Amino acid sequence: MKTREGDLIETRAGIVFDVKGLVHPPDRVIAFIRYFPDEKGDRKRNRTTYGKVYSLSKRNALLRERFPQYLVYDPVFDETLCEVPVADIEKHYKPVEKLKELRSSEDLDPLASNALKFAELLREEAGIPRESVGISGSILVGLQTSNSDVDLVIYGSENCRRAYSALRSMIRKKRMDVKAYSVEDLKRLFDFRSKDTDMRFEDFVRTESRKVMQGRFEGTDYFVRSVKNWGEIDENYGDIQYKNVGYSKIEAMVVGDSEAIFTPCTYTVENVKFVEGPRFEPIEEIASFRGRFCEQASSGEKIFAQGKVERVTNCKRNRGYFRLLAGNKPSDYIVPEN
Repeated sequence: MKTREGDLIETRAGIVFDVKGLVHPPDRVIAFIRYFPDEKGDRKRNRTTYGKVYSLSKRNALLRERFPQYLVYDPVFDETLCEVPVADIEKHYKPVEKLKELRSSEDLDPLASNALKFAELLREEAGIPRESVGISGSILVGLQTSNSDVDLVIYGSENCRRAYSALRSMIRKKRMDVKAYSVEDLKRLFDFRSKDTDMRFEDFVRTESRKVMQGRFEGTDYFVRSVKNWGEIDENYGDIQYKNVGYSKIEAMVVGDSEAIFTPCTYTVENVKFVEGPRFEPIEEIASFRGRFCEQASSGEKIFAQGKVERVTNCKRNRGYFRLLAGNKPSDYIVPEN
């Protein structure tokens, strides 16, 4: 089973997970739990009521309490992760196939109709093929509500860059349909994310207000995820070993942001100085598997970052270095200097 960021999977017990990253064990899928059968839930599909869990802390607590079989130590990533055995998976939801289904449907609810309209607009403005665009999130599994977001996925590096440029252009032209978040929107977003990521409101507004991969389309929140094509992924499970060596706060200069729009995202850094925690050299990059850390910094900016430090060993190339990984804890952050 080939799964990647943006896909969702469902077990035989009806538990829905969103796939994380591009590299997975041969018999398991690394994923976060998102929807689960729950009589007290606020979503319904067919005759089953579902609950949704968002923050990492609540996801992990739910897994420990009700589904501990999915929490396993992964020796390649040196961390306890949520991994779903392929044998447990009954359905594999793919964003491109879902968008194709929406195009041929004559009975769409307002949110799905809005999502289709946004997807087609972005595809046309970017000049990218239909098979490079998909719909993820709640719409993908039929568990959306009237308050759900529109989650698009763009595949392929060149397609992603074109879509990003198109979004930026549409926002700069101050169109009525595609808008960046206002201060009021950012306050709402901050209240939601602060449950999962600690950050000063001033820093949050400063970083989030310049992003274009999130915003509002005709009044509905959107997030556009950029994912590389299979042919662009040259890492197999086990090719690179990751070793947790500590937790640190650093300051650094961003010298490469070409991977900042992708999930997972990376930032190449130099002139790293350790502010707190253990010191390791050389730290060459800052990475994150969380979409919220995309577009977080640009080349030439000095940043402050806090997160887990990993020793990265590329077994194929016989090369090693350190990186800082942000997004595993609420205390993790990446913030440009004010």
